[in-house]
Amino acid sequence: MAPSFAVHARRGAAALATAAVLGAAAAPAAFADGSPSPAAPGLYGAKDPKFDGVFRQSLVLVAQGTTGRPDEAAVNWLAGQQCSDGGFAGYRADTGKACDPKAGEFTDATSAAVQGLAAAGGRSAAVQKGLDWLKGHQNEDGGWGMTPGAASDANSTSIAIGAFAAARQDPAKAAAKSGKSPYDALLSFQLGCDKKEDERGAFAYMPQKGELQANDLASAAAALAALGKGFGAGAPKQSDKPVKPLECTGDENAKPQDAEAAADAVAGYLAKKLDADGGQLKSSMPGAPEGPDFGATADAVIALAAGGHREAAGKPLAWLESKDSKTAEWAKGDPGRLAKLILAAHTAGADPRAFGGTDLVRQLADTAPKPQATATPQAKEEKKDGGSDSSRWWVLGAAFIASVGVGILLSGRMKKKQ
Repeated sequence: MAPSFAVHARRGAAALATAAVLGAAAAPAAFADGSPSPAAPGLYGAKDPKFDGVFRQSLVLVAQGTTGRPDEAAVNWLAGQQCSDGGFAGYRADTGKACDPKAGEFTDATSAAVQGLAAAGGRSAAVQKGLDWLKGHQNEDGGWGMTPGAASDANSTSIAIGAFAAARQDPAKAAAKSGKSPYDALLSFQLGCDKKEDERGAFAYMPQKGELQANDLASAAAALAALGKGFGAGAPKQSDKPVKPLECTGDENAKPQDAEAAADAVAGYLAKKLDADGGQLKSSMPGAPEGPDFGATADAVIALAAGGHREAAGKPLAWLESKDSKTAEWAKGDPGRLAKLILAAHTAGADPRAFGGTDLVRQLADTAPKPQATATPQAKEEKKDGGSDSSRWWVLGAAFIASVGVGILLSGRMKKKQ
């Protein structure tokens, strides 16, 4: 919400979006000014969609579903990105070109798209095709990796669980041929009583040299999935549920045995970690500068609030809303990030239209694609004559951008993979 996108990324870190490895195309996915390609009408955001187009659009639709009605043009754009086999790539510049089922389709993008289309409504056939794709690429341990055939990891498994939940299908019944359910895989990544006290209940992204290492990004994603919920999870109406750390009664091998216990244990871990760091989760993406991880903190708010832990969710929510956090600067103009904050506010019971003095809903609407202006008589004349000097230089500049394959890589997972 596993993801984003996410938005608003993993291989030891999560990101707002899922990265797709695409070469430079004959025409750029986004031109020098950052505006979306004419090949993608309906896409939110001005940044090059090459790596995160599907993920950020999915987050937008889920967020819009909590504040009103999703933009129909945006829904059509996302549905048009689906491959014939039901999967999704990170972004398809040419949807008339068939997808390569062995390369380019991603679990995270597919799971996010299913959640976005489910939130939009009226796309049951596309949603089911996406779920069928996930079922067709499920590992024997019940989980999923970032790409078909890749070893299962906590984040991809979490976002896939969210996809089934968003479609109102029981994730526990999405069993692999081996009989293993997604929760069998997910719980295998949770740290138990054999770890340090401040790590117990956390989730690892995946085993590293046979060892599970606590990862805040994986923990936030898994905390929501263990509840059987996706990006658009609402908070229960019950009174506040206190958090508590994983109880260890002398058995160093003890760990949660079911999804409910796993959700409680990771909530205890997250709440303690957030409290120790002043309401924020720190960046754990390899190579990233030290500092707050806004996306992971928002994910933690969603997971804690969805689990009924209102008080525990309140501290990170307050940090995100504070001017000192500079969250508004982080999210401004980025639809995936704005959507993630809207979802955090929605789940925790805050007003996304007055989020720390910022109207997130308005800002998200401002990232919608602008209608193309009608050509003026002067522009038509320039086109007839071959274009003005400035327009010819602009085209040459765009061609240069295309030739070098300029794009914005948002996925920490892909950074590590490369």
